[in-house]
Amino acid sequence: MTLRSSLTLSLAALLLGSALSHAADSGLAITKDAHGVTVTVNGKPFASYVIDQANKPYLWPVYGPTGKAMTRAFPMQEIDSESKEQRDHPHHRGIVFGHESSGTSAWSFPEKWDAITGDEKVTGGGDTWHEKRTFEEFMENPKNALRGKQRLPMVARIKHKEFTEVKVDGDKAVIAEVCEYLDPAGTRYLTEYRRLTFRASGETRSIDFDQDFVATDGPAKFEDRKDAGLSIRVPASMAVDSKQGGRIVNSAGLADKDAWSKPAKWCAYSGPVEGEQLGIAFLNHPSSYRYPTRWHVRTYGLFTANPFAIRDFDKTQPSGTTELKPGERLSLRHRFIFHRGDAQAAKIDDAWTAYANEVPAPVAKP
Repeated sequence: MTLRSSLTLSLAALLLGSALSHAADSGLAITKDAHGVTVTVNGKPFASYVIDQANKPYLWPVYGPTGKAMTRAFPMQEIDSESKEQRDHPHHRGIVFGHESSGTSAWSFPEKWDAITGDEKVTGGGDTWHEKRTFEEFMENPKNALRGKQRLPMVARIKHKEFTEVKVDGDKAVIAEVCEYLDPAGTRYLTEYRRLTFRASGETRSIDFDQDFVATDGPAKFEDRKDAGLSIRVPASMAVDSKQGGRIVNSAGLADKDAWSKPAKWCAYSGPVEGEQLGIAFLNHPSSYRYPTRWHVRTYGLFTANPFAIRDFDKTQPSGTTELKPGERLSLRHRFIFHRGDAQAAKIDDAWTAYANEVPAPVAKP
């Protein structure tokens, strides 16, 4: 990082009342303010972690090694290069985690949503995958108005409680955080300890997304739902359905729609972004719950690692609902790699092998 860049960032941090951490050898720097944390590389943006603009924290924007945006802009921004068709699912914000139905063992969503009425009070859990905006938009359409009314009261929150670490450590920037899962009444039913690790090296940038869920408030459960897990919404031009050359492939060799719901050690999305062929590889670590995870990856651009669903992907299978005893922990470990070209050109299989040989530390003290 140049002296000028360092002074500029320091001044910005001072003006915002933020903390600034940087390391000259890696070029990485972190600034923190009331809205979250921003990571830069040599003074240029890498990613912003936003804690106060939705019902859960999310990463957006995220930039790859060539400086191009590696996530869809909507709903944070509406840009000309994203068609109306790509402005769907407003809860698909950059990189984000959520679960349609998690809560205490004493409460869960019924199998059929139509059984719910808008008059019921929801306690002990809720829907952190969707947002209120999702169902408010449903209610604007007469065909979906009843469903919107039924689902809106179910929306829960993943609330940022505190950052326990925000620093640059050698070749990486680290953000560690405590999140509380709150039902629609505001009562906590689960705690998550989260660590994000950012690296920038040569032709790639990467983000490790490590999560430990702890049943801090009695028993907890994650229902078998396809709309759950860690997600990234890829750039609109990269989506297969945009018909500009976008492609999905997983470690088993399955491509495009055939990769949906299938277990694999990694899955990758690639395609054009502002005139360049770029890719996003999503790696699942062997220590992660239910490795190899199933992939809720869609040709319209949703890209999710979901270990929670089994029967919701395949009706011939038994339920995959997960129950945690009080104090029990569930861990998820993933890595995003942003690269040039496709998965083969970026040697993603080799990258997964290197990742698999690492031993991730617990996010919180055991």
